[in-house]
Amino acid sequence: MNSQPNDLLLLAGQVLAVLMQIFMAIAAAALLLAPVVILVMLGDINAEIATEFEGAVGPLPLVPVLGLCALALAVVGLVFLFFGRLRAIIATVSEGDPFAPQNADRLNWMAWSLLAVQLAWLPLSGLGLWLAKWAEPMEHGNVTVDAGFDLSGIIMVVVLFILARVFRHGAAMREDLEGTV
Repeated sequence: MNSQPNDLLLLAGQVLAVLMQIFMAIAAAALLLAPVVILVMLGDINAEIATEFEGAVGPLPLVPVLGLCALALAVVGLVFLFFGRLRAIIATVSEGDPFAPQNADRLNWMAWSLLAVQLAWLPLSGLGLWLAKWAEPMEHGNVTVDAGFDLSGIIMVVVLFILARVFRHGAAMREDLEGTV
């Protein structure tokens, strides 16, 4: 039923989704390890900051750093799960059953998770700006934070909600058709 270009497209989608999950797993490991290292090394970090910058910069602001790690870990987890749902959808499409009822649920979940990611950028940006302000007096402390509004992400959320409805409607139509035959 599938033609060769579609098979290659589905394969590319699966590979991309798997790679993104691998990247997210690595990021999650780093975000889990970073607070531990920071807490263990906090005395040394603050001593180095005091020596290097001679009072121009205060100690490492621990609460914003740990908050940034925690929020980033939540975002990374959502993105990991997002690509897991995408892989499951791709699998049903490659099996020839794209309008499986669970795909509507997956798309709906993907939309909600992407909305959560979009909303998480607000506090992430705030914490990033706080840390950038703290690092400003450092000689090499040029920290930039992208705190803008991401219209493409919001559009993607709306598209996913609409696709979830389309898939739900398609699954219902298929069930009705099978019931009449």
